[in-house]
Amino acid sequence: MSSAGDYTVDELMVATLARQLADDDQVVNGAASFIPVCAFSLARATHAPKLVWLAGAVGLDARPRRVPASTLEAPLWHRSSMYMPQLEDFWSYALNGRWLTKFCVRGAQIDRHGNANNSVIGTDYHAPKVRLPGSAGLGDMGSIGKRLLYWTTTHNPRTLVERVDFITCAGWLDGGSSRADLGLEGGPEIVITNLAVLDFEPESKRMRLRSVHPGVSVPEVISQTGFELVIEGEVPQTEPPTPQQVQLIREQIDPDGARRREFGG
Repeated sequence: MSSAGDYTVDELMVATLARQLADDDQVVNGAASFIPVCAFSLARATHAPKLVWLAGAVGLDARPRRVPASTLEAPLWHRSSMYMPQLEDFWSYALNGRWLTKFCVRGAQIDRHGNANNSVIGTDYHAPKVRLPGSAGLGDMGSIGKRLLYWTTTHNPRTLVERVDFITCAGWLDGGSSRADLGLEGGPEIVITNLAVLDFEPESKRMRLRSVHPGVSVPEVISQTGFELVIEGEVPQTEPPTPQQVQLIREQIDPDGARRREFGG
């Protein structure tokens, strides 16, 4: 498969996330989730046409004309086959264990065991240094058996930390069997950043470097990570997007470039 010679890191992240999705998956997006929304649309336009997407937890099988200014507004669930009243119906489906197989998570902090924090920065919850947006469902999604796909556009020691200040979304907790010991199924599978792709070593559940993006070195990733990564052998490059994927992202899925808002400038 040929790769595109002209692509940007946002397009690389979208294509990489799309590759984690299969025909038999069911997904839902949260707030400010431009890269996941682009990835859902890209997967359905290429290798996973039967992917079920509940847009904004409202519109089932949505077919938006393009990614709108918000991932929680009506244009996103354009041409849906049905609308789901979020407060009345969504959580009954999300909690039944048989629906919504994967969920995408972005955290202000993500630690070495895949716990995510979107609640507070600081050791005192009631008097934090920074108060963040909050859970918005992450606490539930991290605890009810979903397979979690993480993304962040800020791969640095402030985001990837040794231990989160507060667990908003449960990852592998203290590593090893600690999640399973509590009877929790699912858990984090992958972390896609602006520098690299990471996963979790099966026994220790510590974050492992899986690939580095073209133009990024392993030492650069190490220096921008706030904990020691598991590194096994020679680390390959992340697979670039194909010309078809880049064209779809730019011309059909997100011609307005909403995905770039996640990069802060």
